[in-house]
Amino acid sequence: MIGFRDVVVRYARADAPALHGVSLDATRGRITAVVGPNGSGKSTLVRALLGRVTLARGAVTLDDVPVQGASRREVALRVSVVTQREEPAFPLAVREYVALGRHPWLGLWRGAGPADHVAITRAVGLTEIEPLLSRSVTELSGGEWQRVRLARALAQGGDAIVLDEPTTFLDIGHEMAVFELLSLLAGDGMAVLLVSHQLNLVARFAQHIVLLHRGQVAVAGTPAEVMQGPVLERVYEWPLVVSRDPAVGAPALVPLRTRPRG
Repeated sequence: MIGFRDVVVRYARADAPALHGVSLDATRGRITAVVGPNGSGKSTLVRALLGRVTLARGAVTLDDVPVQGASRREVALRVSVVTQREEPAFPLAVREYVALGRHPWLGLWRGAGPADHVAITRAVGLTEIEPLLSRSVTELSGGEWQRVRLARALAQGGDAIVLDEPTTFLDIGHEMAVFELLSLLAGDGMAVLLVSHQLNLVARFAQHIVLLHRGQVAVAGTPAEVMQGPVLERVYEWPLVVSRDPAVGAPALVPLRTRPRG
């Protein structure tokens, strides 16, 4: 579904490429997670998909068709995106903000129809934001704002959803709810591409993990193949052990202290 083919991105005045020959696939029916330390190139992948950075080499594709030749509306009809950062520009009601997700389908002249209302209602229900609908987006907490942004993306629909750190500001309960929701969407056949620092949650929910290090793919595969102590220690430059999640048996990273307790 979503493919990155030998992608190279260079930022002006940077010593090294932000992405250097990255290839990966986010296919329908599974969660594909991109992980790695700060500055490894994770968010640059999302910017490349959105056309916000220029590719020095390679291509980003939707079903093997490069997105560089597609219009923004054509991409939006296929893929919804929750970026890492977004500030509300206007004091819209939450209900109106979520409805903006239907804009690619409506264009400038067509009003919302039954299918649009169904999509919005489903998105609101899945993200559990009904109590927020009459409030202004400028009145929301960080966690509430994250859930509302996710609802807008779900209302948009399409074949795939891309999320850059979607659980930022969320408490444990809502964090788990987001991952359960992404698992549900993948089970329904969507391609889910997730950028996250939450390695242990990723290991519980993702079917495929891509570990980036200094703009390159360090290792990719199942959680068991990627969550290897020596590899993670080298990439994150911190002592750690990999154990087993007692609840589901998934690999679990445990960072170690470097100083004895005083």
